[in-house]
Amino acid sequence: MSGRLLLVEDDLALAELVTWHFKREDFEVEHTVDGEEALLLAQESPPDIVLLDWMVEGLSGIEVCRRLRRLPDTANVPIIMLTARGEEEDRVRGLEMGADDYVTKPFSPRELVARVGAVLRRVRPALAGEQLAYSDIEMDTVGHKVRRGGGAVPLGPTEFRLLRHFLEHPGRVFSRERLLDSVWGREADIEPRTVDVHIRRLRKAINHGGRPDVIRTVRSAGYALDAEGAL
Repeated sequence: MSGRLLLVEDDLALAELVTWHFKREDFEVEHTVDGEEALLLAQESPPDIVLLDWMVEGLSGIEVCRRLRRLPDTANVPIIMLTARGEEEDRVRGLEMGADDYVTKPFSPRELVARVGAVLRRVRPALAGEQLAYSDIEMDTVGHKVRRGGGAVPLGPTEFRLLRHFLEHPGRVFSRERLLDSVWGREADIEPRTVDVHIRRLRKAINHGGRPDVIRTVRSAGYALDAEGAL
């Protein structure tokens, strides 16, 4: 299991514990104690899942949840509320605001990891498994193998990571800068135009034999995995 997780929690000791457990499961974790900052982070780079404390600085967790559900880029991002509030009315309110699940403190970190896995399997099955597929493309993330139309597709490590990112977010448009952050890492000292080079290599590999190009170039925006736009 892996993915990008946004943790909104003002208890620093708890946040450190939760972060450790999810990084052990290969999650990339971004943490903030502030509701306003959480909204900005989620808009700049939508995570795969949000762990959101009810009582945080700035905007309350419930208001952050409500606003995330109203933003186009985060409307479908799974949200799990973390809170000491255990009353049924509070749980119902959180779910009505758009939360996908509700975990009451104190909780077991192992249980929280399991709950996140369950939510991702339900709403984003590609992130919870070892096989990714889109159109006629199949990827074995453990064996590092890619097939298209039943035939093997040889890819270099960077092209493999790039395709995996697209397969985990089909249809979503990513700018060069967003791809650099997600595929190469935020600390990578690489020019954005480098993304174009690897996109060309990826296209050449997966379109071998005259197959339709499933990587769509969106002018002034970036790239997307989009079979409907293939010619």
